[in-house]
Amino acid sequence: MRSILSIAPQRWVMLFSGFLLWGLGLALFVRADLGLGPWDAFHQGLGFQLGITIGTASIIASVLVLLLWIPMRQRPGIGTIGNALTIGPFTDLGLWLLPQEIESLWLRAAMLAAGMACVGLGSALYLPAGLGAGPRDGLMMGLHDKLGWSIRASRTAVEAVALAIGWAMGGTVGVGTLVFAFGIGPVVQASLNHGRRWLPDWRLPAPAATSARQ
Repeated sequence: MRSILSIAPQRWVMLFSGFLLWGLGLALFVRADLGLGPWDAFHQGLGFQLGITIGTASIIASVLVLLLWIPMRQRPGIGTIGNALTIGPFTDLGLWLLPQEIESLWLRAAMLAAGMACVGLGSALYLPAGLGAGPRDGLMMGLHDKLGWSIRASRTAVEAVALAIGWAMGGTVGVGTLVFAFGIGPVVQASLNHGRRWLPDWRLPAPAATSARQ
């Protein structure tokens, strides 16, 4: 893990701005009440079962997933720890700011789209910071490295299990789940591509001695 003092201030801004936008985007998904992504359905269901917020459940799940990194010999970066500890609280903050029980289907659909946009923009900020993969992405890479599964097969297997368990625990599954599952890749890719235009001064080169996954 890199020394905190060696990280440029711009990277810190990118990292935590990205986490904030991810948290707000997930809060918009929750309030839209049209279905959550696989992991967020798991977090919501876990929260229902334990009587805790979805943000707290996200932190607990992240820590448990990081424990699975140990036998897979995955190394967390500073961004990995930040991801685990901050996106959940940012999600709870967004839920506190947003109104509950929105009746208008059109407004809920708009919130779903806004949530995807926030997630895409958040990714365009924190991924180029190059400070470590998220806990769940690291698990996917660990399965890929350890078992020889393809990246797609690893992601599908992990997210299918998370979704099934989340649904069984009461997590919201619906059209929003499909939107997230099929839309997250293109939205993040488009955000990263366009981000090169509107973040020219913040996208700093990665340190030569640091790998992409750290």
